[in-house]
Amino acid sequence: MSLLLLFAEDAPPAPGGMPGGPMMPLFIIGLVVLFLMVVVFPAQRRQKKDQEKVVASLKRGTKVLTNAGIVATVVSAKDGEDEIVIRSEDTKLRIKRNVVVQILGSDEAEAAKQ
Repeated sequence: MSLLLLFAEDAPPAPGGMPGGPMMPLFIIGLVVLFLMVVVFPAQRRQKKDQEKVVASLKRGTKVLTNAGIVATVVSAKDGEDEIVIRSEDTKLRIKRNVVVQILGSDEAEAAKQ
């Protein structure tokens, strides 16, 4: 008799029923929203603050890296203006402040030469 109980199967699920019940999609949506609120949104805020610090600290003689991969030295950067002038090798470029992604240091000799 116990051998028959070991091989007994449950009744098959009703056709057309959702596995996990009707609340499963709401649970998954809730998990996605929770993930966005806990992980993604704070990271975006932190990146935005860091970028604002980089843009605010631009001054003449600072070596920068742009999002296009150009390594250059800032020639002029006036407070309140959205554009700066950079110099890379023998080329001067006028760019927007927000394309600067990293400050590589300062070049005192380059700032004095300008």
